[in-house]
Amino acid sequence: MIKFVPAQPAAVNINQIEVALSEIRNDAMSGWLDLPDNYDRDELANIKKAAQQIQNDSKFLVCIGIGGSYLGHKALIDALEKPSYTRVLYAGNSLSPRALNAVMQQIGDADFSVNVISKSGTTTEPAVAFRFFKEKLYKKYGKEGAAKRIYATTDAKQGALHGEAVQEGYTRFVVPDNIGGRFSVLTAVGLLPLAVAGADVDALLDGAKTEKDDYAREPNLGNVTAVQYAVTRSEYWKKKYDTEVMASFEPSLQYFEEWWKQLFGESEGKNHQGIFPASVVYTTDLHSLGQYMQDGRRNIFETMLEVEKVGEVDFAVPIIPGADVDGLKYLEDRKLSDINRIACMATMAAHRAGGIPVLEVIMPDLTERSLGALVYFFEYACALSAKLSGVNPFDQPGVEAYKTNMFGLLGKPVA
Repeated sequence: MIKFVPAQPAAVNINQIEVALSEIRNDAMSGWLDLPDNYDRDELANIKKAAQQIQNDSKFLVCIGIGGSYLGHKALIDALEKPSYTRVLYAGNSLSPRALNAVMQQIGDADFSVNVISKSGTTTEPAVAFRFFKEKLYKKYGKEGAAKRIYATTDAKQGALHGEAVQEGYTRFVVPDNIGGRFSVLTAVGLLPLAVAGADVDALLDGAKTEKDDYAREPNLGNVTAVQYAVTRSEYWKKKYDTEVMASFEPSLQYFEEWWKQLFGESEGKNHQGIFPASVVYTTDLHSLGQYMQDGRRNIFETMLEVEKVGEVDFAVPIIPGADVDGLKYLEDRKLSDINRIACMATMAAHRAGGIPVLEVIMPDLTERSLGALVYFFEYACALSAKLSGVNPFDQPGVEAYKTNMFGLLGKPVA
């Protein structure tokens, strides 16, 4: 379903790929690999039931989480732009009082529910935010009423949030033990907010399964699109291209690019190595970073995320009689989608001429099935790309450094 067009074909070492994939499959954190086949059907039914309840009684759902606990589902919700009575808001992804106040003010006196997403329940940013929203729920609904509006996505058996959820009677969903946060968007971590936002979660999972099945049916590993992308990235890394810029001409994919940055940055940025993931949204960023992309350092390669069919809505440039005062008569009655597509073609041609290798990742449309396939494509490619660079795709030891310093400065008691 997902197409990949390299700047130039990369040589695929089949034996090396087979070894890397075997190591991935045998890793304790590889549950995402077969998730499209063996997800918990009973939990999915409960997710849909909970989503319906939230839609019935709340104007807002506040999702409290950071990193993989919010980026994935925000990315897909933004891309889908589904109409829903219940709007999903986000908190706990920073320590900014202005950001917290903005969400509080938006809710006002309206009915709302909370989905707190944390495997441990002790990550500082979401844990602090949860306290504020619990207080707001208590004041509005009382403690018992609040408990009916709190949905905890957390560890199945242990942790601070799990213990609180059991004690207070929150509705609980599971963060799987064998799937890390940045690979978790197609688990309960992402599926509950997505269902509340009106997404067809069955179609998301079906799209991921279609992509997975396509890989399994391909007799030649070298023809698997995600393998080609991973190998191409590895080749550019060896050639000293140390920055990859993900680009799109669709603004609704901005947060998908943010999810992609976490996925690759946290998976590969270890041992003082790894390709730095950056992102742009065109044509907007052609008027800010365009000069650098065209004429700056040539340590960059660009991956263009393209959508073959953006949607049903389109506009034609209005025909305005009279003199050509704005110089746009040549565009009159031209579809905006066509102009945007040509801008993409022109940009790729200019960047290639300027010495930037441009790769293309092409999805059919902005539907749940295509987005589910795209998630699986990037997860598969990311795990393989990290393995090819000699690092563990599934840990993130560097994330603890700021926490240790912060806890010391805040005077957190030593356990």
